[in-house]
Amino acid sequence: MKTRTSAALLAAVTATSLLAACSGGTNTGDSGDGGGSKTLTLASVDQGSVEDIVKAFEKANPGVKVRHTTSGADQYQQQIRTQLSSGTAPDVMSVWPGNGNPAATYVLAEPGYLRDLSDQPWAAELPDAIKTVAQYEGKTYNAVFGQNGIGAVYNQQAMEKAGLTPPDTWTELLAFCRDAKAKGTPAFALGNQDNWVTQLVQYALVATTVYGKDRDFDQKMQAGEATFAKSQWTTALDKYLTMEKTGCFQENPLGTNYEASQQLAATGKTLGIVQGNWVIALLKGKNPQGTFTFKALPATDDTSATLIPAAAGAGYGVNAKAKNEDLALKFVNFVMSPEGMNLFAEKQGGLPALSDTGYAVDPSLTELSTFIRADRTVPFMDQLWPNAKVQQTMLSGLQEIFSDQSTPDELLKEMDADYKAGS
Repeated sequence: MKTRTSAALLAAVTATSLLAACSGGTNTGDSGDGGGSKTLTLASVDQGSVEDIVKAFEKANPGVKVRHTTSGADQYQQQIRTQLSSGTAPDVMSVWPGNGNPAATYVLAEPGYLRDLSDQPWAAELPDAIKTVAQYEGKTYNAVFGQNGIGAVYNQQAMEKAGLTPPDTWTELLAFCRDAKAKGTPAFALGNQDNWVTQLVQYALVATTVYGKDRDFDQKMQAGEATFAKSQWTTALDKYLTMEKTGCFQENPLGTNYEASQQLAATGKTLGIVQGNWVIALLKGKNPQGTFTFKALPATDDTSATLIPAAAGAGYGVNAKAKNEDLALKFVNFVMSPEGMNLFAEKQGGLPALSDTGYAVDPSLTELSTFIRADRTVPFMDQLWPNAKVQQTMLSGLQEIFSDQSTPDELLKEMDADYKAGS
């Protein structure tokens, strides 16, 4: 596909520019002497939350300095593997569960880039659902500290101003979008300029349309008994585009990046945003007086059938060639302690990975917590795919669909081809 070649070239140029910006010190969290025994290097995607973890860790370990960088997921995923292969990666780094992207557990553990963390005190305590995607060949490589969900996050003040309430059914959702548009405030902010964002609405809809009818869909895909193109993935994608045509999103989602979409939702220029619950902390950062509430995104008119994508969020791995392994292990163990885990959960608006941390769930996440307890969740779709290419094809393909350069049928067939290629 010619357009994909152009998109890939643009992405490469963009990545190069971003790397150059990073080398100039953008997002550098702190100081340090550049590699002494008391200095830890850390690369994280937990913007707006890891900073407090770093401060708490340094306070608990006098004399220790953490040199950390934060970046967006797209930029991070493009550069971390290059850094690992060239020996320039930090001691500790963000790692996603499962196998869905270039910085996921299986992808980085298989070539030996990550240190085995199975001997750490928290490893055996991980819930089975998280352990499955934090491990590779039976060994734990990812310190997963939180659980997250994907759904609609509403700005309560904007909703009250518009006189609207969150929809519970698909029909209500479309009516909600029309009413919001008529009042001059689009329902949801959508930052599809960052290609990782494109998947979130799709995942929120797939949870109900695909897994609501078939909770064993992943097993059928793995057995070769199902495909994307001949499944309810087509329904979910059609509903995604229906939302776009109905005016559920602000103008020009492809010209809006993640940061700008947060600004729209935080300041009430939209009534909400379809995102992970981690966005709540970022919205509060942009509007400390705002109240934001996570709700399921309905995909059918049967409220009892609605499911939420919810799973282990990105955690931390230790570089197998860490320059300061002892300090790296100390840091991930701090992250996995009740103090570190609860601090992350509070800052990100998430839920701790372990159940015995004494964490009080924020009221904004009541619905997410209820769905998790009721087993009305499904893992993030990419976590059990056989390779990272499937997701990358989906992300770029969704951008092409939004720019009228591809079709849903073409995208799903390409995803099937990448899936069948295996690991």
